[in-house]
Formats: sequence, structure tokens, C-alpha cells
Amino acid sequence: DASEGFITFQPHGNPNDFENYPLMYLASKGMIGLLASVFLFFWTHTALWFFREYKERKQGVNKKFVDTNELPEFGGKYVKRFPFMWRVAHLVGALAIMLLVLTGITVLYAESFWAPTVMGLLGGPKSAAILHRIGAVMFIVVFFTHLIYFAIHIARTWKSFKFFGPESLVPNWQDLKDIIAMFKWFFGQGPRPDFDRWAYYEKFDYWAPFWGMFIIGVSGLMLWFPGTTASFLPGWVFNIGTIVHGEEAFLAAVFLFTVHYFNVNFRPDKFPQDIVIFTGAMPLAEFKHERALEYKRLVEEGTLEQYLVEAPSAPMTRYSKLLSTILIFIGLGLLTMVLAGFLSHLFS
Repeated sequence: DASEGFITFQPHGNPNDFENYPLMYLASKGMIGLLASVFLFFWTHTALWFFREYKERKQGVNKKFVDTNELPEFGGKYVKRFPFMWRVAHLVGALAIMLLVLTGITVLYAESFWAPTVMGLLGGPKSAAILHRIGAVMFIVVFFTHLIYFAIHIARTWKSFKFFGPESLVPNWQDLKDIIAMFKWFFGQGPRPDFDRWAYYEKFDYWAPFWGMFIIGVSGLMLWFPGTTASFLPGWVFNIGTIVHGEEAFLAAVFLFTVHYFNVNFRPDKFPQDIVIFTGAMPLAEFKHERALEYKRLVEEGTLEQYLVEAPSAPMTRYSKLLSTILIFIGLGLLTMVLAGFLSHLFS
């Protein structure tokens, strides 16, 4: 039942051959350029941040947190950061991404020494394909559920909602100023900038999946339903779809398990982990240090106490640390597999 669209599929297309496969060549080189630019900026950002923060911590220039004695009226209090549903959504999204990475790179780097073993553990190609689609559905549900939630929230608060306000994830000019100030701090040319509810790097973490969802999601659906795709599109879109799907997935996986892990867990102020996304709250003293502008704003508005909660229970803290540790090691294991597969493909 193949349609005429399949006729133009290039089963042996070479993305390095511009003369015979120009579209594949342009798609491949465009994705490589995207990967190179993103990693060049953020790995440089990560390295400079690490060395500057480590140097200041070692010299005692910047204490990790403020002295809790400065806040006697709120001793032992925590600040609520994430409600329960967002913590669940983060966990489901993380598990979905890890499942997608595991099943996807095993196919993408099938020639790697570890791929046959992993594929066997997954139950073979058919089982791996089913698991990959389960991961895709999980991520799609989380992604669109969060969009629906925000649409309803904005609709209810339309008159008072500030799209460029401190509670918004929409980038603004202050983010550009913070990036410039951050790089000045990296090189000792200025103080470390203070942040409000969302820092510029967190906004990037938020918006990047929109691009990734479009590229990976659309190309993945095209490959998932080839008959439908080929009924109204030419077959060469499968060649392009395969390239951008794999390259964008590589970008997402490596970024998450290097840059995102560093921002959240591995920088000197956070090492070895930050469990706020699992407990939903952080110590008030830490909050005052990490989010100085937000702390000042809430105090001036007289709304700080609305966000104060008791410390998470000992079991909650213990299990959150355990869960965080497990996910960190899974992510690092997947990163090792991705990089090993990439290098084996590069030098094969």
C-alpha cells in the first residue's frame, strides 16, 4: 500500500554528498552548526562559572548561604518553590526523556560496542520501538498538559498577568543585562548578578524544549506514521526527518546531562545535588542567597510569609536525595553511552 511519495525516498543517501543529495547535506550541516554553536557557548559558560564560583568559595569571598541568625523570626523555615503537580510533571518528563535517549541512541549508534547488549536487554528492536513510543507519549502528555495549564492560568489572570514581569518565563532585557553581568563576574570585572524568580539560564532550559519538541516531535511523528506522511509529502522528507531527529536528540541529551546537570547539581554552590525539585521547597537562608532580588521583592510586597512552609520531613528529604542520586547516575550513564557512540561513529 505504499504511496507514490515513497518513490523519492533515498535509502542510501549520503549527507556529505552535496552534489547528489543537497537537501540532506544542508540539513546535516545546519544541525551540526546548531550543535556547535550551542555547545560552544554553554560549555564555555559552564567552565567559566565553575572556575569563578570554585575560586570564590575557596577564598571565602562568597559564602554559600547567608547566616540564618540574620533571620531569627523565620528560623528553620523553607520557601515553597514548586507545587506537587509540577514536581510530578518534572519526574515524569525526566523519566520519559531518559527512556527516549536510551532507546533512541541504541538505534542511532547501532554500530557501537555496547549497542547489541543494550538492545538485547531492551528485548530486541520491536520492544525498543514500543518503549521509544511510550516515552514519546509520556513527554507529549507532560508538554501539552503544561501548555493547557498555562493557557488557563493566563486567561484567568489576563488583566494582572505581566508577560515580562519577574514571575514570567518570557525573556526580557534584564536577562540580557544579567548575561553580560555574569560574564563580567566570570572574569572578575564586576559583582555576581542577583536573580529574581527565574534566571536567564533557567529560561533557556524552559524554552529550548519548544524548539526541540517541534523538531524532534514533528520528525518523530513523520517516521512513526510513514504511510500517512508519504501520502502527502515526498519520500525524501524521511531522509531529512531522520537526520534532524537524531541530531536534535543528540543535542538535547548532551545538553541536559552536561549543562543542565551542572547548573542544577554540580556547580560548587550546589554539589553534589539540589533536591528542591523533589521536595518542592528550599531553606529560607538559601533562598535569600540564591534569589536575592525575589527575596527583596517579596519582603517589600509583604508577601514573603505566604510562601513560607515547614522543612520537608526527614523521610521526604532522604527519599528525594536517593531519587535525585539515581536519576543523576542514570543521566551520566546515558551521557557516557551517547559520547561513546558518537566517537565510535566519528572514527568508524
